[in-house]
Amino acid sequence: MQTSGLRLATLLLATAAAATLAASARADLLSHKDISAEMAVTIAQTAIATCKANGYAVSSTVVGRNGEVIAQIRGDNTGPHTVENSFRKAYTARTLRSPSGALVERVKKDPTLGLIHLTNVIANQGALPIKVGEETIGAAGASGAPGGEKDEACVKAGIDKVADQLK
Repeated sequence: MQTSGLRLATLLLATAAAATLAASARADLLSHKDISAEMAVTIAQTAIATCKANGYAVSSTVVGRNGEVIAQIRGDNTGPHTVENSFRKAYTARTLRSPSGALVERVKKDPTLGLIHLTNVIANQGALPIKVGEETIGAAGASGAPGGEKDEACVKAGIDKVADQLK
């Protein structure tokens, strides 16, 4: 009789443990914010307009959380390479979650850095991540100004234009 009581207690304990594990292993849906098409176009157009006001013809690309293009605009009188370059800068800023120019510094310190060989990654200043709090939800890049710091300043103006929506 005592053995069957022990078996019952063990069975109940095992059942409770299994139920607890099942509850903690339950998968929840992910919830996150994304850049809208309208916001992406505003960022890209503002970056291009800011550079144009400073005498620079640039193209601009905005990528989303997975590095996919949301908006890409080739600026007037820009070279065809500026479209690809603005994308690669934005992709780099998004995937590394830091300004694309930060990779330039990393490569200077370690010229054999493996990241530089990844598809679409470029060590070139001119893109900034787009963040909501500490979460990187995309990035914007520009190409065509005489210097990556000028491209980056135009991108910053674009992101600043929608900053009130990044909450």
